[in-house]
Amino acid sequence: MTASPKSDRSRLKRSHHRGAYDREALHGVLDAGILCHIGYGIDGQPYVTPTFYWREGDMLYWHGSSASRMLRASKGHQVCFNVALLDGFVLARSGFHSSVNYRSATLFGEAEFVAEPAEKRRQLDLFVDGLWPGRTNEIRPITDQELKATTVLSMRIDEGSAKIRSGPPIDDEEDYALPVWAGVVPVRQVAGDPIPDPRLAPGTPVPEHIRSFIAARYPD
Repeated sequence: MTASPKSDRSRLKRSHHRGAYDREALHGVLDAGILCHIGYGIDGQPYVTPTFYWREGDMLYWHGSSASRMLRASKGHQVCFNVALLDGFVLARSGFHSSVNYRSATLFGEAEFVAEPAEKRRQLDLFVDGLWPGRTNEIRPITDQELKATTVLSMRIDEGSAKIRSGPPIDDEEDYALPVWAGVVPVRQVAGDPIPDPRLAPGTPVPEHIRSFIAARYPD
C-alpha cells in the first residue's frame, strides 16, 4: 500500500482526526492541484521552491531548467513535497476557533532524475496534455536542445498524508448562543476569458481544448 506513513515525520501531530493516509485521499488532493512547494536543503540551509507538478500512477514529477539549483540539489536527496488548496474561510464565534477549510498533501521521498530522453519527452508531453488535453497535437514539438536544457525529477508516492478540513465552525458549546455571525466564506479560483497574444496570426481561434480546460477546472 503506497502513501502509508513509514516514519514518525509522516504522522500528524496536531488535528490528527483530519489526516488521511490512503491512496485515494492523497491522489484526490494531488489531482486537484497544479502548484506544489518543494522543501530541500543546500549546504545545511533549508529552502522551499514553488513549481508546477503532475502525477502518473504512484509517481510525482516536476521540471525546470537544467541549471536550476533546486533541481540539482534535490536529485538523489530526500525532499518534502507539499500541495495546499484553500476552500474557504471558517468564521467562528471566537478567534480561537476560527479556521479555514482546506485540502493538503505532504509527502516525503527521494527525488530522482528522469534521464532517458524518450521518457523525459513523454513526461513533458504528459505535463502539457494534463493541463490542456490535446495541446501537444497542436504545438511545435520540443527540440533536442530544449530537452537537454530541461530537467525532470520524479518521486514515488510512498510516504505521506493528506489533511482535510471541511464544514462549519466548531465552537465551544456555550458560544453558540452568542449573537455573532458564524459560518463559511467559500473560496475558489476562477479563470478569465483567454487573452490572445498581440502577435497571434490573424483569424486563429481559441482552441476547444483551452475552453474545455477552463470549463472543467474553473466552472462558474
